[in-house]
Amino acid sequence: MKKDAIFEFFRRLAEENPSPETELVFSNEYQLLVAVVLSAQMTDSGVNKATGPLFAHVETPQQMLDLGEDSLRDYIRTINFHNTKAKNVIALSQKLVSDFGGQVPRALDDLMSLPGAGRKTANVVRNCAFNEEVFPVDTHVFRVGNRTGLAKGKTPDDVEAKLDKRVPQPFRLHAHHWLILHGRYVCKARLPECWRCPVVDLCAYKSKVLEPPASRSVGKGKRALKS
Repeated sequence: MKKDAIFEFFRRLAEENPSPETELVFSNEYQLLVAVVLSAQMTDSGVNKATGPLFAHVETPQQMLDLGEDSLRDYIRTINFHNTKAKNVIALSQKLVSDFGGQVPRALDDLMSLPGAGRKTANVVRNCAFNEEVFPVDTHVFRVGNRTGLAKGKTPDDVEAKLDKRVPQPFRLHAHHWLILHGRYVCKARLPECWRCPVVDLCAYKSKVLEPPASRSVGKGKRALKS
């Protein structure tokens, strides 16, 4: 995708959603960090159902330590891999208390030193909590980057590097949110809804689906799907 097309790509996404935000619910940097650690292989809505009751009682690393691992497991038992994630949340809370004065650090290396926090998690926190212009790459961003031709890469790191190089101002701060939401609700994994995509003419995807399933069925002489 060329420079002018990239600018137009984000201009249109920004026009539809001027102020995109993460769909995780939190009230401070620590709760955001915990929510992102819990979100691996989970939907944001699934995480929110578990963290709503938890965050009503826990706002700081010390409060999480006071809660304890057993009680934490009870709160997050609906989360995938909740036993491992509970261990990581307790361990990262301990490290925050002992090494960072109970505060969530801003630097990438510091965040990645926390148990359960990889590069994507660290960059989500840097972007959402500290307004850093970084590009966390989850499955949605990876798919959209490759499918559209915006940022092709074999690994998340490859896609992140290309996004960092190519995304222009004034779109850099919110770019990863636009890509996540676009991948979650329009450029879906199994059936991209190209018929309602605002950037379809800019996209390099060769197998565009330009009609909704009901219309396609009618066109083939099949009974239309009921709404």
